Amino acid sequence: MKTSALNLDKVIEFQSKGFILTFVNSAKMKTIKLICSDIDGTLLNTERDLSEHTISTLNKLKKTLPIVLISARMPSSMQHLQKQIGIEHYPLVAYNGGLIYADGKIVDSTTIPYKLVDSIVKCNTDHLHLSLYNGDDWYVPQHDKWTEREENNTKVDAILKPNNEVLELWKTTSIGAHKIMCMGEQDKVSAFYETLSDNFSDKLHLYRSKDTYIEIAPKVISKRSAIEFLIQTTYKFTMEEVMSFGDNYNDIEMLEASGLGLAVGNANEEVKKVAKRIIGNAKQDGVAHFLNDYFKI
Repeated sequence: MKTSALNLDKVIEFQSKGFILTFVNSAKMKTIKLICSDIDGTLLNTERDLSEHTISTLNKLKKTLPIVLISARMPSSMQHLQKQIGIEHYPLVAYNGGLIYADGKIVDSTTIPYKLVDSIVKCNTDHLHLSLYNGDDWYVPQHDKWTEREENNTKVDAILKPNNEVLELWKTTSIGAHKIMCMGEQDKVSAFYETLSDNFSDKLHLYRSKDTYIEIAPKVISKRSAIEFLIQTTYKFTMEEVMSFGDNYNDIEMLEASGLGLAVGNANEEVKKVAKRIIGNAKQDGVAHFLNDYFKI
């Protein structure tokens, strides 16, 4: 029995003889006014691109609902996806909420302060790969396998500049980092995570997207805070009227706060626990299939 387009918070399931019967309190159906989706691991297929099915589905919905891409990526690695869908006129949320665009202009920006970036770099005694991001500038300490992987995944070229030289460049104007990406061997990355957690947990979000990665962001922002900013300044409605999709730790706050927070089938177990519902796998167009079913398109 399908539960699409209904209040999935109120779904009650009874299991008997191998069958699941679903009853829904349809008196409190959710009214969705905004769709927000993570990108990597959520919206992209095995080729790390948007499938034709996903593009077609979002194209149909964009005429009646704002669709906002919300990611840890830098803006330039998201904008080509916006163009594929045809949603350039809608807001864009980069760096887990650290940089927000509306009408093609920056409307909010939050960075890791310069002095804190300097401290993080100095803590990197194992010489792990630290990528430093500000706006559309992505600085890498060397062209290694980590750089190559990220360039391939994001379709953006990195700028070769050692961390100390980037800090020297940013010093005069005290520019901070919208994001720092740490990549390296699992044991060294784990040790660095512990060091950062022990010293800066009150100032930083530390996301382990993979065993060999740490995404470092300002503590004061998140994907949830970005959506809250948008619905206060651009869209006059509540978080209950937001549908969001995600797969990883940096999506948890967003899914918890959204009226309909959905985890793709390949999401981390912690993410699935907070989601209102688990949908299909990202690599099988889970988001597109759910949207088609929910909105009957």
